Formats: sequence, structure tokens, C-alpha cells
Amino acid sequence: MGWLSRFLAAVAFFAAGVLFSPETLGSNSVTHLSAYLKLAHLLCFSTAFGAALWVTFIGGIIMFKNLPRHQFGNLQSKMFPAYFSLVGICCAISVAAFGYLHPWKSASTAEKYQLGFLISSFAFSLTNFFVFTPMTIEVMKQRHKVEREENIGTEIGWSKNREAAKANPKLAAMNKKFGMIHALSSLANIMSFGGLAMHSWYLAGKMNL
Repeated sequence: MGWLSRFLAAVAFFAAGVLFSPETLGSNSVTHLSAYLKLAHLLCFSTAFGAALWVTFIGGIIMFKNLPRHQFGNLQSKMFPAYFSLVGICCAISVAAFGYLHPWKSASTAEKYQLGFLISSFAFSLTNFFVFTPMTIEVMKQRHKVEREENIGTEIGWSKNREAAKANPKLAAMNKKFGMIHALSSLANIMSFGGLAMHSWYLAGKMNL
């Protein structure tokens, strides 16, 4: 099944769910809006949380352990801008929907905290997208150039890089710079995921199973 077919199938199921939902059958427009906003919030939150969980704790680790380092880095340079933009957009929609459903003046303390968690996730994703990711990619490209001069980068893992850096001050400096920027990017990503995780706990408390 091609990409377009999968997309159309998802849209069809989504439309059917909206059409036959209790909120759609015999309810007023205000209830409609509330239901749509809740759905938008839930879908966007779950998409952001799932993407962050997979990229941070599963996908990235698997790729690092199985791909040559330069191939892994080039793949990450394409994937992370898309990842952070997806999480950022989903967080923005979740913030807007949650804020509309729980106006600040009438919101409870817990709801205000949850809005803060969502806003923090959005802010950290934007920071990664606009600041840390471009810096990381640029330093990575510079380091790849130095590594190619040392005939390394096709191995899996860090062993040859670390050995070469002991005799190449330029590569050692590039490693240090890359490590610092990458650490800041990773911290921002973890903080964004943490905000989403806190909100997942709040949503779980609202479920009646």
C-alpha cells in the first residue's frame, strides 16, 4: 500500500469516527467544537509523545548501533529537523486546544500546570529546531570532513574516532564542540519529552475505564 493509500485510509477512518461519534449525533455546535478540540488535542499530543518516545529511546539507539557513523549522522541530519518540526507543530495545536478548553482565568491549578508543561515542550522543540539542530548539523559536517582525512567514519560506533582524536588535535577539538552542542540538544529533547510525559499522567487520571 502506497503512502497516498495509507493516508486516505486514515482519513476515511477518522471521518467515520467523527461522523458516528456521540457528540456528532444530536448535539449542538458548541459541543461539536469542544469535541473536535478534544480530539485535536489528543491526536496531536499522542503523536508528539509517540514520536519523542521512539526517536529518543528506540529508533536513534538502534540506528547508532547498526549503521556506519557517517551514514548514521547524515540520516539524523535529515530526520531531526522533520522530527522537531512535527513535535513542535503537534505541541502548538495541543497548547491551543487545551488553552481554549481550559481558559486561564477559570482553570484549576492542575490545568494551569498542564498548560505550562505543554508550553515548555513546545518551547524546547522550537529551540532544538531553530538553534541546536542547525548548529549540530554544521559541526557534524565539519567533523565528517576531518574524519574522512583520517580515513574513518565507515565503522559502527566510536572506537576509531577516539583513537584518531588522540593524535589529531583538530579532530579532538571538533569532538569536544560537537559533544557540547549535542548534549544541549539532547537535554532540550529530554525536557520536551518530560513535559509530554507529565501531561500523559494528567490525561490518564481523567480516563474512566
